[in-house]
Amino acid sequence: MKNHYLLFALVFSTVLYSQEVSKDRIFTVLSALASDDMKGREIGTPQNDSAAAYIAQRFKENNLGYCTGDSYLIPFEYKGKVAYNVCGIQKGKSDQILAYSAHFDHIGSTEKSGDNIYNGADDNASGVTLMIGLSDYFKTTDPAFSMMYMAFNGEEKGMKGSKAIAENPLLTEKHAKISALFNFEMVATVSQFGPNAIYMTGAEFSDLDELLNTNAATGLKVHPDPYIGQQLFYRSDNVSFVKKKIIAHSFSTVDMNVAKHYHQLNDDINVVNFDNLTALINSFGRTFQKLTTENFTPKYNDKVSFK
Repeated sequence: MKNHYLLFALVFSTVLYSQEVSKDRIFTVLSALASDDMKGREIGTPQNDSAAAYIAQRFKENNLGYCTGDSYLIPFEYKGKVAYNVCGIQKGKSDQILAYSAHFDHIGSTEKSGDNIYNGADDNASGVTLMIGLSDYFKTTDPAFSMMYMAFNGEEKGMKGSKAIAENPLLTEKHAKISALFNFEMVATVSQFGPNAIYMTGAEFSDLDELLNTNAATGLKVHPDPYIGQQLFYRSDNVSFVKKKIIAHSFSTVDMNVAKHYHQLNDDINVVNFDNLTALINSFGRTFQKLTTENFTPKYNDKVSFK
């Protein structure tokens, strides 16, 4: 009988933790996106296209379906050229969707000698890595919600990509089923609130953070945006979906008061706390795994502006 219970415990433990994402995986993905070969991933460059293709390949590895058409790459026009957003979807028990997003473009490079590449490890290879990490986590699960993963392009040029994908008529039906969108923006460092903690922009506009904290796993804590005067809720890609009255908030760990790497040449993998980022990914995964269409129905209040 004891052996029977031991076997059950081992099987249960394997099922519960089999999706855990390793730090090695996080290091590999983030390092590739923030490498010198990507030359800062500026929209309109071959390296930006390479970054989109790299993300699409990770989606393929995780057996995601296409959001539309026969490719993860969703084209839009930027200054007379074709640029790409990247989108994949995993079918869950419900048609209702939890959407995860992050922008993958950055600001490119300079002509000066020496270190001249704005690698954008925190901004925003870290956010993309968290999103890809979630697709790793859920790869072998049958989640209650369907899961939609979107990598936006052109955020640094006025949120061009998120606007394009939010207005894409081929995605209208899927957008209508999004229960909430989680946009990850600069999550490479430990927040001012400590390890395994993150802040949410626009916490005063919905009950999303309260619902997440109620269901939070492994010590994850979501805090209100401490930089409320900077209006970050309306300055990131989530706002493209807010305008469609979709619950959409951005999540970050960067301390805006002390960060010295924002849009600087030193935003490389040396700023990344891989232990904390790995913990965040797995904590979010376990938290999202607890959400169902019954216990998770976030709503805006009357303070939010949809304009």
